[in-house]
Amino acid sequence: MLRPLLLLPLSCLVLASCSRSDGPRTESDAPAQPQSPAEQTPATPVATPKPNPAKVLAQTVSGTYNPAERTAYSIKQANVTTIAQTPYIGAIAVDADTGRILFEDKADALGLPASMTKMMLLLLLQERIEAGTLTTNEIVAVSKNAADMGGSQVYLDPRESFPVEDLIYALIIQSANDAAVALAEHAAGSCEAMVALMNAKAAELGMVNTHFESVHGLPAAKGLPNDISTPRDMAVLSLALCAHPAIFRYTGESFRIFRPNAKEPMEMRTHNPLLQQNMPGCDGLKTGYTKYAGYSISATVARGGHRVVVVMMGVPDKPTRNAKLRELLGAAEAAVNAQ
Repeated sequence: MLRPLLLLPLSCLVLASCSRSDGPRTESDAPAQPQSPAEQTPATPVATPKPNPAKVLAQTVSGTYNPAERTAYSIKQANVTTIAQTPYIGAIAVDADTGRILFEDKADALGLPASMTKMMLLLLLQERIEAGTLTTNEIVAVSKNAADMGGSQVYLDPRESFPVEDLIYALIIQSANDAAVALAEHAAGSCEAMVALMNAKAAELGMVNTHFESVHGLPAAKGLPNDISTPRDMAVLSLALCAHPAIFRYTGESFRIFRPNAKEPMEMRTHNPLLQQNMPGCDGLKTGYTKYAGYSISATVARGGHRVVVVMMGVPDKPTRNAKLRELLGAAEAAVNAQ
């Protein structure tokens, strides 16, 4: 009696079949007949990985600056009031779902992002939240270093502490520099350590013409380099942020109360003109401004099943920024809907 073949290794099966007697072949001995095309199980199609929109866009860069040239440009020039140009230093509009360029004009021109720098801080914080190494309800103690920050702020005091979530809202809606420092110190140990992480992330994303010097985008001291980037690189960063939909809870808010239980709560209002005007579908992202850098913005709108991102840097004034932003958004939406 033959042993059950299913219990034997393949080599034993071969030996057993060779030593069998040539008795009459039964139905179970007969070789299996090939299945007809109708009986064959169709192969499971292999899904093609979806391209990363941020990396697709990063690969379109037309040229890079050497570090010395980039740094020299970032330092405030004597007797120059502003580097802003009419209508802008550069601009770009992209399809956020694919990274396809819908419009570009001097997209690789160097500019100073100012508070748009905070987008990179937000990205790193959100990655930590999603990885579970940071939670939104963690309490952040305010340092004297954070409390001493100038510019746009929520007037933190070293005697205070706040949940991470409250400070992220302050970071994005109020563009609070003191909140940026408090968050950076809490998440990375120091602002210097966070800046190193920001530059590492920029390199990972392919932002070849970007270098961060701060976590907030405030002007550097005289003779020192400022944060520097290009419209294309800021658009790459914007697409990387859009890949984390949870961030829209912060960037899409136009108004929020800070210290709601305090004797004098602080009202925070967005600097984004599209959110101020309640444009349908607008949910971000970030503005930036210093007198020297001019007005900059990364704006995103999701309508009709598509999301577009428009970035402008170095605009001379708010009316020009707002008019060109609406113009480019309209053109971008028309282009993406026509594809």
